[in-house]
Amino acid sequence: MGKDQVKELLEAGVHFGHLTRKWNPNMAPYIYMERNGIHIINLYKTAAKIEEASTALGKIAASGRKILFVATKKQAKDIVAEKAGSVNMPYITERWPGGMLTNFVTIRKAVKKMASIDRMKKDGTFLTLSKKERLQVDRLRAKLEKNLGSIADMTRLPGALFVVDIKREHIAIKEAQKLNIPIFAMVDTNSDPRQVDYVIPSNDDASKSINKILTEVTDAVAAGLAERKAERDNAEGAPKEVATPPVDAKKEEE
Repeated sequence: MGKDQVKELLEAGVHFGHLTRKWNPNMAPYIYMERNGIHIINLYKTAAKIEEASTALGKIAASGRKILFVATKKQAKDIVAEKAGSVNMPYITERWPGGMLTNFVTIRKAVKKMASIDRMKKDGTFLTLSKKERLQVDRLRAKLEKNLGSIADMTRLPGALFVVDIKREHIAIKEAQKLNIPIFAMVDTNSDPRQVDYVIPSNDDASKSINKILTEVTDAVAAGLAERKAERDNAEGAPKEVATPPVDAKKEEE
């Protein structure tokens, strides 16, 4: 991770922290200096932390576990939905559904309800309902889709959480901590890094900065998924290769 990457982080404005009076003293190790009343983040530390987080996220993806991305702030929502979606990972960009992790069974039930409404529409049962009932079902489906649509494929608890702005997503952080789910996050100078397992000190307010960090981490996830696919392809091919030599040996004996 050389100077080029630090330059890219600089261009994306990743180094801009919050006003000095809003700082969290626990972020001191990641702060380079103060300029015009604003804390400036040390981008060499950021680059090293991106590498550390990327390695760990790649391993989680390679193991087949899901990484749940969480960002409900306006400037992060679309970026997170696009980046997490591109690597087939679940994400929450509307409101964090309380109990999403700690009460996962209930959340799964809601997702199943969504699937059963879809089945009703396919098999024609939906049309046997009264107009009023159809309207109610449609409203429920839309509400579920808005809150839970992107986690419909998440059949078990995620292997990790990736959060943009830990102050805003404090409920998600608490639930993950309770269940010992590793937390990866963009942590700005006003937040407490001790709540996070993999801290990426960075500007969590500007869309350019969010986009840059998310590109880095989802690239690592994509690499982990590719590694998993390659291993599976090899495993599928392996038995056939093992099976061939004895047959040849037999032919030679004949």
